[in-house]
Order: sequence, then structure tokens, then C-alpha cells
Amino acid sequence: MSEELRAAIVQDDATGRVLMLGWMDEEALTLTRSSGTVHFFSRSRQQLWHKGETSGNFMHVVEVSLDCDQDAVLVRVNAEGPACHDGSTSCFTPWLWRKILQREAANAPDSYVAASLAKGPAFLARKVGEEAVETAVAALAETDERLVSEAADLWFHLLMLLRSRGVDPADLEDELRRRER
Repeated sequence: MSEELRAAIVQDDATGRVLMLGWMDEEALTLTRSSGTVHFFSRSRQQLWHKGETSGNFMHVVEVSLDCDQDAVLVRVNAEGPACHDGSTSCFTPWLWRKILQREAANAPDSYVAASLAKGPAFLARKVGEEAVETAVAALAETDERLVSEAADLWFHLLMLLRSRGVDPADLEDELRRRER
């Protein structure tokens, strides 16, 4: 393709969170501005694509800005759903959350994640309580290595509890940002 592509950073207007990075040629940029929803140029398919066309997760444009060199685009949006193809709010989702989503989707019979999620929020709430006590004990009476191990278990099970309730960890970040003001 001879036409220049611009990196397009998509940012949630309400939270400031970076949702994804895509690529825009001049046609995608023009369509994004004129339609009010985000369009990209797919480098792998060598064609335009309308974000949300197949998933229903459209991104409604609040503002489009070019950088000083006019070779990158910042698109502030109100998103109708998750930005990432894996169901995450952002394509820059933390590794552990992405792993939980992948294992849930795979639903392998020997998967601890899938089995635990199938047991529901009550089971996972008990696990969070158990891991919280173990973390507190490790903090007061055990080695740093043991504290790290128990805190990792707590973090993992808390993320699983959030998933079982359909809550994205990004919602926790949003809540903490609101409290900062």
C-alpha cells in the first residue's frame, strides 16, 4: 500500500484509559470524522474496517486530533462495549485478567479457572476470604516470599470473583480515580 498509515490511539473520553491502537489511512480518518464512529485500515487484510460492525462494540467519536507532525491520531470516544476482541475493556489489559478470560472461554475440563467460575460468586467470595486471611498472616508472621505468594493468590481469586460477577477490573480503577478528586 502506497498511502501513509497513521497510528490511531483510541482513548475513553470519560476515564482517559487507552482502549486500543489501530491504523488509519486518509479514507479511514475521513470516515471516522464524517460518520461519528471509528474506522480503521486493517494492515493484515489490506482493507477498511468499521470498529463494531461485527461485534456491536461501536466507538462513538468525541474528538479527533492529529499530533504536531500529522502522523498519529488521538481519537477520544464513548465506547458501546469492550474495545478488545477478547472482551476486555482495553487491549492494554493486564496479563492476569486476560489469562482468566482466555481460560474461561476455553472452558477446558481440567481448568481451575473454568471450574471455579462455574461454581459462582459464593464459592469465589469464600476463596477471597480464605486468601485474605492467609495474606494477613503472612504479612505479620512469615517471610516476604510467603507474603508475595499469598498476595498473588488473593489477587488471582479477587479477579476471579470480579469475573464471576461480570465486573471488569477497569471499573475498580475508575472508582479509585473518582476518589482521588
